[in-house]
Amino acid sequence: MMQLPARYDHVGSFLRPKYLLDAREQKALGEISAEQLREVEDKAIAEIVRFQQDVGLKSITDGEFRRTYFHIDFLEQLGGVKTDIPVTIKKADGTEELAPPVIRVVDKVRHAKDIQKADFEYLKSQVAAGCTPKVTIPSPTMLHFRGGRAGISREAYPELDPAFYDDVAQAYGDELRSLHQAGCRYVQMDDTNLAYLCDEKMREAARQRGDDPNELPHRYAGFINKVVAQKPEGMLLAMHLCRGNFKSTHAAAGNYEPVAEALLSEMNIDAFFLEYDDERSGDFRPLRYLKPGKTVVLGLVTTKFGQLESKDDLKRRIDEAAKYAPLDQLALSPQCGFSSTVHGNNIAVEAQRSKLRLVIETAQEVWK
Repeated sequence: MMQLPARYDHVGSFLRPKYLLDAREQKALGEISAEQLREVEDKAIAEIVRFQQDVGLKSITDGEFRRTYFHIDFLEQLGGVKTDIPVTIKKADGTEELAPPVIRVVDKVRHAKDIQKADFEYLKSQVAAGCTPKVTIPSPTMLHFRGGRAGISREAYPELDPAFYDDVAQAYGDELRSLHQAGCRYVQMDDTNLAYLCDEKMREAARQRGDDPNELPHRYAGFINKVVAQKPEGMLLAMHLCRGNFKSTHAAAGNYEPVAEALLSEMNIDAFFLEYDDERSGDFRPLRYLKPGKTVVLGLVTTKFGQLESKDDLKRRIDEAAKYAPLDQLALSPQCGFSSTVHGNNIAVEAQRSKLRLVIETAQEVWK
């Protein structure tokens, strides 16, 4: 199993600077070209790389600064996939919620082109020696969970198993190989679906689509393992389970127990980023399924709000987790990114630095 660059890490996205948001708006209005927007993105990425290195992080991302949404911008570039832009819904209590995007498989899924390679090559050019550039991509399970069988063309896939799962794994494998050839050694897949299967409302929605929420985690473990089987030698493959992070809101709650065995015992992933920033996530007992050689990165520090956690509380919670999984198989991170979509969380730019320094200092004290 591959090891993480450090005992502290982060999920990947950062608040976009205003000049980048302005440039994206100008591009949408046709006032600047795609090339001009990319130049602005390059500048912003160079800055966020320096920020991460100055803070002391060892894994470095591009902040997801070229994306609008953490998942759609990638998935819509796969051959055979069609996506619709999500819509924002105002709820009765005045808060906003992101309605799930419609993701449809309309033809055979294939790797039509290199998706992240050019972005990674620019990131790599900015990262200092001693740090590891990390690429974040959405989990392949997102092509199934949102729509279930009804979201996947029966003409292209009369039967899902094995053809659909094999084709998606091949497409992901091609992307991982393309990244590996460019020098990428660390990829993180962001997965909302296994986290959603901890939530009874989401489990019922899966039943309504004709899926068994008790069977799905095991099916997804097999699906992910088809991708892992294509992973190039020497590449670290991690997974982040996300419970929703749009503008500091969440979409799902519930203990990890319904998915823990499939996730931590059956899935051949190197590291798991699990959100544990509040009581929504339940206790640490599900960590008892963690197999030797794998790492769970405890997302104990919230990115949703600026208030800083207490270092003593974090250490106490790490001690609790270590009752169920060996301390040397644990690490620490914020619970999610700071800006999973272009809109960003309701948190100040400077709070990102404070939260990350807290994570790094705590980890250094706990793991010496």
